[in-house]
Amino acid sequence: MIASTSIAKPTVIVGGGFVGLFCALHLRHRHYPAPIILIDPKDRFIFRPLLFDFLSGELSDEQVWPRYEELLQGSEVEFIQDAVSAIDLVERSLTTAQGLTFDYGHLVLGLGATQGYFGTPGAADYAFAFRDRDHVVKLEQHLRQRLQKASQIHDRQQRRDLLTIAVVGAGPSGIEMVALLADWLPLHYGRLGGDPQDLRLILVNRSPEILKGDANASLHDLVLEELQQRQMPVELLLGVAVEAVTPEGLQYRRSGTDALEQVRGTVIWTAGVSNNPLLSQLEIPASDRDRHGMPYVLPTLQLLGYPEVFAAGDCAVVKEQPQPGLAQVAYQQGAAIAHNLLALSHNQPLSPAKVSLRGTLMGLGIDNAVANLLNRYRVTGKPGSLLRKATYLELLPTPLHNFKATMDWLSDELFQGHSDRPQTLEQREAGISRAIAITIVSLVAILGGFFATRLLNEPRSPQPPQSIPTQPAAPPTP
Repeated sequence: MIASTSIAKPTVIVGGGFVGLFCALHLRHRHYPAPIILIDPKDRFIFRPLLFDFLSGELSDEQVWPRYEELLQGSEVEFIQDAVSAIDLVERSLTTAQGLTFDYGHLVLGLGATQGYFGTPGAADYAFAFRDRDHVVKLEQHLRQRLQKASQIHDRQQRRDLLTIAVVGAGPSGIEMVALLADWLPLHYGRLGGDPQDLRLILVNRSPEILKGDANASLHDLVLEELQQRQMPVELLLGVAVEAVTPEGLQYRRSGTDALEQVRGTVIWTAGVSNNPLLSQLEIPASDRDRHGMPYVLPTLQLLGYPEVFAAGDCAVVKEQPQPGLAQVAYQQGAAIAHNLLALSHNQPLSPAKVSLRGTLMGLGIDNAVANLLNRYRVTGKPGSLLRKATYLELLPTPLHNFKATMDWLSDELFQGHSDRPQTLEQREAGISRAIAITIVSLVAILGGFFATRLLNEPRSPQPPQSIPTQPAAPPTP
């Protein structure tokens, strides 16, 4: 048994995502008296909202995946790279895959979710997931190889199969994926000498509507319009059930028919999530779980029957007030758990976690996004993209990394068009004007992101949405 050097048993945090990492940082910042141990199988924090920016090359590896060692430097939080294999709630202890055992005074579960496939045969084996760095790198390499091969093949059908991409799931992740690929694919295929008209991009969804039941549902019409304005239009294959994924593509069935149809090409899976397997091992009754098997927690985010255990994010459900699986929710719940752990350490009463949705941010292609602020104001296009990046970068776990990532991004924005070739006076003047304009807009976006993550936490009464037009040809939004 690993004993703490302190009389108090440590508070062990399992999972270094938004819930776990931010809880640890809040505790240490506010001088929590007990030792803190953070356990995660990865060595880097995964900033999942910016996966798409990493795929497109708009942000770098270090910006999207900072190391825990860097983020926790000087915090006295002990980080252990390992996977938890078992938790004994009665004995208040846990065991890791490496055979380490820890007793805990308090336990925080921020396990997150894993990719779900709804039991679809072949999906886990042949479809590309998109939840961590390895997924992004693997998908990018695959797409580049397919484009390269297609540019050298003369057989029309073989080239068509290589250039067909089907994205399963029309939630926010699926929307961001097809919008990005609709800009990214023609750009890279054109550089290889291929005809972008040969590319085919399909969005596949069981529901006949995109974003149905999602926090972004009010953006339905705007998103549909944007998808058709990308460099290559996105085909919508809605109201169909994916029956299987094979090495050649996917098989689907339309509603009300028995006929099995097929799409040949690359399959990217963004639909649904599954519970972390560790949750099913917790010895809690079925009555204390929802229909998906996730444990219920009290408004204080304590596990039912085990007040020394807190859980939040994608691995728990607040019974009285379920929350959507958004990064901003997990971010606020991690802070709420830290607040209650500090209250317990001072024998003070606990407070229910108050989560306020600040609006939503959604990428809609390269240098294009919609920022739906407070569900009242919509900023679209390039300004929306700048505001989205600034808001997410401002959410990075520590001020030092926040500043570094923001400055790196701003530098890329300013100088991404730089060339070593001689420039005319007019070109230099145009470049200076562009740099000044981007600097002004970027700094405004950074300030907007700063205030969006701090001032928008207070609950506000819902108001009808209003639009801030940023593109002359943009259609009116509802």
